[in-house]
Amino acid sequence: MRNSIINTVFILASTLLIFQCANRGTASGGPKDNTPPVVLNEIPTNFSTNFSGNEIKIYFDEYIKLKNLQKQLIVSPPMDPPAEITPVGSASKYISIKIYDTLQANTTYAFNFGNSIEDNNEGNPYPFYRYVFSTGSSIDSLSISGLVSDAFDFETPNSVSVMLHEIDSTFTDSIIFKQKPKYIGVTDSLSKFSIENLKAGKYLLTALKEESVNYTYQPKKDKFAYRSKFISVPSDTSYLLKLFEQADDFKFVRARQLAQGRIGFGYEGDFSLMKIKGLSALLDSVDFTISKAPEKDTLNYWIRPRKLEVDSLMFEVSYSTQKDTVKVRIKPLEIDSLSFEAVSTNLKLNSLFKLRANIPLNGIDASKTIVMDKDSLFLESSLSLDSLKNTDANLKFSTTEGNRYKITFLPGAFTDFYGDQNDTLSLSANTKLIDSYGNLRLLVRNAVYPIIIQIVSANGELEAEQILDGPGPIDFIHLNPGSYFLRAVFDTNKNGRYDAGNFLKKRQPERVSYGKEMLEVRAGWDNIEVFVLED
Repeated sequence: MRNSIINTVFILASTLLIFQCANRGTASGGPKDNTPPVVLNEIPTNFSTNFSGNEIKIYFDEYIKLKNLQKQLIVSPPMDPPAEITPVGSASKYISIKIYDTLQANTTYAFNFGNSIEDNNEGNPYPFYRYVFSTGSSIDSLSISGLVSDAFDFETPNSVSVMLHEIDSTFTDSIIFKQKPKYIGVTDSLSKFSIENLKAGKYLLTALKEESVNYTYQPKKDKFAYRSKFISVPSDTSYLLKLFEQADDFKFVRARQLAQGRIGFGYEGDFSLMKIKGLSALLDSVDFTISKAPEKDTLNYWIRPRKLEVDSLMFEVSYSTQKDTVKVRIKPLEIDSLSFEAVSTNLKLNSLFKLRANIPLNGIDASKTIVMDKDSLFLESSLSLDSLKNTDANLKFSTTEGNRYKITFLPGAFTDFYGDQNDTLSLSANTKLIDSYGNLRLLVRNAVYPIIIQIVSANGELEAEQILDGPGPIDFIHLNPGSYFLRAVFDTNKNGRYDAGNFLKKRQPERVSYGKEMLEVRAGWDNIEVFVLED
């Protein structure tokens, strides 16, 4: 009996062990679901006419969620206030669109969801779903298409809004700053666009890359493009729009005392034609000079002597036909102390060593300059004031490759606007081996002169540039090794720089052409390349 019980227990234990081993591990859930959601019903039906409701529901065969809806959704024409769309932050088997705007009569509306609709479990997208309805008796079916590119930069931004403003009796140029467009589209990954369900008519075609999407142009923040002539719909033209960052128009901002004897005049835009005239009688009996503050939109107005027995001074700031009269309060402040900095310490062969002072310079004494190389050899040098910037000085001496230089300016080498002189300045500079640079000769084809040829790094920094006034090769000597783009600016107005567009002035950006492929500059190599210019 005892053996029978033991045998029975053994059999039961063995059976249990075999069962547990057989069930060890995770059961298979079957193949992964790669099927996107399916629309089961739309109320009202998609492409409905004579729409007069205030809510739309779109039903799916499974739970869905909305991802990045604010970035993906395009409603054309825009609604104000915008429609309320759910679900937000949760899953649902339907999308609800509640409309609060008073809809325009006889107008086709489109909700373009982009890639925002996904199933809740696997994230499978329902791509480019569009819900369309009309408040009139028919659906507008016309469309336009085209391409957006950046006017200056090599890369074009993603998801650029392309817009149509209707040309009617109320149209003015200021509409792009104040009012949302009639129709909106967005560029795809290839920078192409298509705007559908349009009504026949005449329109202003624009493109906008915004920091904060509201479909109105803010020149200080946004990139913008426009077609110079109005377009007519229907049209079979493929349109090209070039985005630009509009340069600030000149604007005088303010004037205020910054230090004893120094008044700062702040501005926006191009200051080249800005003039400052003293109106107070005291200013007729004092000396003054003006300098540009480095890396700031400010002109410094220096007055000698520094101490003035007045409470305020009056100035006139003019630019072309603009004139502003400004009053500057004068009070005791700290005095600027003369200081210097080297503009660059890495010298290329035959380049100048540049020195910048914080106060305009009136005089130099070249005899108080000492230049010594790494072998402790003294080198002859010449010192001069910069002809364009009264705060800068240029030191010229013979340079050789792979050398180091110790530069000393003894007391009295520089005298500033107030008669103060420098203390001893000890600075250094160096040159690289010639073999650490690369050289490039370019043969330019299809040029219209003058043209600015630029060597641009992969991250958009300018390595070198030259202006080409006529046919012939152009040489870039001692380039730092790296990968570069070739860029050509067609200098239409011959001012030596790229000029962006301006909508109100009806000026398109100057033409820019890039090389098709990046160019590799190798150390110790001399390259010859053909640069064929294309629009």
